[in-house]
Amino acid sequence: MKRLALLLCAGVLVFAGVGVLAQDAPATMDLATAVTFWSNDSMTIEYSDAGRAQLEEIIAALKTGLGVTADLDETNEDAVDAYPVDKSLKDLVNKLSQAYYTLGNVFVDPSENEEIYLKGKIWGLKSLRMDPGFVELENSRFDSAVEAETDVAALYWTNSNWLRVAQKHPLQAVMAGVTKRTQAIMDRLLELDTSYLAGGIYRSYGAYYSGLPIGKDMNKALAFLCHVVDEPGYCSDCDIDQQVAGADEYFENRTFFAEFYLMPKKQWEDAARILQSVIDASIGDKYPFMNSYSQEHAQELLAEVQEHL
Repeated sequence: MKRLALLLCAGVLVFAGVGVLAQDAPATMDLATAVTFWSNDSMTIEYSDAGRAQLEEIIAALKTGLGVTADLDETNEDAVDAYPVDKSLKDLVNKLSQAYYTLGNVFVDPSENEEIYLKGKIWGLKSLRMDPGFVELENSRFDSAVEAETDVAALYWTNSNWLRVAQKHPLQAVMAGVTKRTQAIMDRLLELDTSYLAGGIYRSYGAYYSGLPIGKDMNKALAFLCHVVDEPGYCSDCDIDQQVAGADEYFENRTFFAEFYLMPKKQWEDAARILQSVIDASIGDKYPFMNSYSQEHAQELLAEVQEHL
């Protein structure tokens, strides 16, 4: 497959893109079938070349369902904002944003995925702006619009794509104020639903503080990640009310703890232990796609860790 780009997980920021992909091909999957590939907030495709082809068909079907024409430039925020989409289709817009993130994160080499994340970010913002109330508040202050927003999926996938786009040019993103906008989104997600995607907001914030080019804070990274891992040797001093229920079932929680805390802190033996636990675990029925991906990524990380043992 591909090596997952590190840094800010849903990282830190930019605004242009490298192209690639066959996702602009005509849809061969119908929309009714495409929307069945979601369960427990996660996609349920295979982690394989066939799964990538399936995901590209899902993207094409979602775009067809939204009436997207071939001449729409999905990397142009103004063009997508102006494109008419009925408010009843908001969930499809969220799914398109998530599908783009999944494609870029899991299947496409980091050297070629910037444009994919950019499209995902723009469709996420499109979903948020389908609410006239969000637009009205955003015209004054972006954070005010976010504070009033309740669509968890729209916020989460806007943020995840935006941070990945940003990590391509982190200093530019910081200087452009992207970190302030993404922090506003993450703070709102902490208020709305910390259980979404097995504690996804804690992973995002943990990797965020681990990878910031300015303001890196490993103590904050640990405090967020301890909500999704059971590691009392590291987390006993963290102020945590309770861990996210079922977090251990989602293997990426453990790979993030290794990748964005233990490895930067050079805790090689514990990183190896955590990663091996992911590799040895049964995939389970709840998150088969992402757990399969996480196991392969754990093997890649473990190879790096073993160089230091």
